[in-house]
Amino acid sequence: MPELPDIAAYISALELRILGQPLEHVRLASPFLQRTAQPPLAAAEGLTVRELRRIGKRIAIGMENDLWLVLHLMIAGRLHWRPPNAKLAGRQSLAAFDFPNGSLVLTEAGSKHRASLHVVSGEESLVSFDAGGIDVFATDLDSFRAVLTAENHTLKRALTDPRLLSGIGNAYSDEILHAAQLSPITLTSKLAPGEWERLFAATRSTLQLWIDRLRADAESGFPEKVTAFRKDMAAHGRYGLACPRCGDKILRIRYADKETNYCARCQTGGKVLADRSLSRLLGSDWPRTLDELEALKRR
Repeated sequence: MPELPDIAAYISALELRILGQPLEHVRLASPFLQRTAQPPLAAAEGLTVRELRRIGKRIAIGMENDLWLVLHLMIAGRLHWRPPNAKLAGRQSLAAFDFPNGSLVLTEAGSKHRASLHVVSGEESLVSFDAGGIDVFATDLDSFRAVLTAENHTLKRALTDPRLLSGIGNAYSDEILHAAQLSPITLTSKLAPGEWERLFAATRSTLQLWIDRLRADAESGFPEKVTAFRKDMAAHGRYGLACPRCGDKILRIRYADKETNYCARCQTGGKVLADRSLSRLLGSDWPRTLDELEALKRR
C-alpha cells in the first residue's frame, strides 16, 4: 500500500501536471470504484483543480466549487500519467481522469478491487476520511510519546495504527524501527526516555529521507514504479539479505499476508523473534538466538 512518502511523491507529480488544469472528463471502467452517489461524479467535469492534499494514505483533489475527489489506492492501486484520452485497456484499468495535457489513469492489480473514489462537497466533508493520526512533522517528542502510549501496543502496531500516526504502514515502519535499532515487538510502555528520542528522530528522518528521494524522482518523471520494496531500503523486503549496518541477515516475522523484517543483531539484542507458523511447528526447537538459528540451518 502506498504510504506517506509515496503519496507525497504522487502529489508532487500531480501538482506539476493537473494543478490549475480543468478536468474535462472522467471515465469509469469499474462501477465499483466510486463509493458515493452525491454529488455526482459528472459534477467535477469542467471544473479546475485548485489543490492537492494528503489525508493519511489518501489523495484528495480539490476542485472549484469546493468539490473534492478523494482517492484511496489501498494495496494494489496505482496512478499513471498517460497521453490525452488514453484508452482504458485490460481488467486492471479502473478509471481515467482526462485533462487537456494528459490522462490520469488509475489501475489496480489483482482480482480484489479495493481502491475507492469518493466525491464529496465542502472541506468539512474531508474530516470523515481522517483516521485521526498525528503528522509526525507537525508534532514534538512529548506529543509523539503521549499518542503512542495512550494504549499499550507493540511498536510495530503503534507505528502502523492510522488512529495514532498518519500515513505509516508496513514498509516504512520496518525502516523506522531498523533506524531506531528497536524491536518491532517491544511494548510502548517499556521504552526508556532515550529510546523514545531515538524512535521519534528515526520516524521523522526516515520518512523525510524517502519523501526527498521519491519527490526528486517525481521531478524527472511520473512515479510509475510505486512499490513497498525498494532496493535502497535497510530492512523491509530484504529477508535473507545482509543488514547494511552489521552485515547479519535480515529476518522476518510472518502473519496473515504480511511480514515484518528486522535485524536481530541491531534491533533485538541477538534474539530471534518467534514466527507464528514456524515457531508453532517447531515448538521447543524454535531457535531463540542467532547462534541457535545458524545451528538449525546446518542440520
